[in-house]
Amino acid sequence: MSKKINIRDLAFEELKTQLINLGQQAFRAKQVYEWLWNKNAHTFEEMSSLSKDLRIKLEEHFFIDGIKVVDQQASSDKTIKCAFEIEKGKVVEGVLIPTTSRMTACISCQVGCSLSCDFCATGKLKLLRNLSAGEIYDQVAYLKRLAEEKYNTPLTNIVYMGMGEPMLNYKNVLRSIDVITSKEGMGMSPRRITVSTAGVSKMIKKLGDDEVKFNFALSLHAANDEKRNKIMEINEKNDLESLKEALVYFYEKTGTRVTFEYIIFKDFNDSIEDARELVTFSRNVPCKINIIEYNPIDDVGYQRADPKKVDEFAAYLESKGLVVNIRRSRGKDIDAACGQLANKNKAVVERTFKTSI
Repeated sequence: MSKKINIRDLAFEELKTQLINLGQQAFRAKQVYEWLWNKNAHTFEEMSSLSKDLRIKLEEHFFIDGIKVVDQQASSDKTIKCAFEIEKGKVVEGVLIPTTSRMTACISCQVGCSLSCDFCATGKLKLLRNLSAGEIYDQVAYLKRLAEEKYNTPLTNIVYMGMGEPMLNYKNVLRSIDVITSKEGMGMSPRRITVSTAGVSKMIKKLGDDEVKFNFALSLHAANDEKRNKIMEINEKNDLESLKEALVYFYEKTGTRVTFEYIIFKDFNDSIEDARELVTFSRNVPCKINIIEYNPIDDVGYQRADPKKVDEFAAYLESKGLVVNIRRSRGKDIDAACGQLANKNKAVVERTFKTSI
């Protein structure tokens, strides 16, 4: 017997072809597709509108991948962090972040990360594998349901800012967004989705070539190569000049304003001179800047910048006509804040709860 196919890896037209080859009418593809995505079914038995014979055939030829919730923690600020088991011994984390104006799901795209950014807890983990489009989608589906059940509020935004580098899992990230934004999936506007990268220049250009509609953020953190090399190894092969070229290309192709994320560290990148360099780099494309307070992790010497210096830094940028937001971190008490996702509670890898997607 041939190996079963992960049915959620199939695009709609591919699914239609597979079903026709199994002797089914083409319209069945739409039914199956809606069960997989809009209704988030994880067994063929759940697909009650299909005949029993078709469900048996699907079971014989396909499988449905999925994730399992193995831990859940709530912060004092109502942020909720979830540990999702992808397969035995492989866990990623996703975070539901409620604010007065938004309900945001922060999701992961890889188990671990290969980039080793000096200040990031995830970067201390080795990369184990990419997540499939279905596994990424499931995180959103669970956090969406959690938002509705816990806070009686719909999910408003999705950020690909959890574990892993989205540009190094490009195909599955874009596929997951295609389904999330489709009417057969969640029907969410791509303008409610932000994909963040540490800076893979050639893949930023590919986003432009693909004319993506979602929002795009670059984790910049320093606007000179010497400092960026020190904290972000990726800058050695994707320096600021190559990033500038890629960003200009991306903007010309998409017309989408770029967000620069700037984690501000004490006595490292918090001076007015650093702000001047950021202003210069920011002139390359229409942008806004998110200044993010640093969330300390174990065994790293960086410290959070003084709030007064952060305000002075932001004020300087604003005086130069830039759009600036200061992001105060949420979920710090459960290690759910920016840069802290690292499966700190290792026991979750050993546990298996009954709750599953």
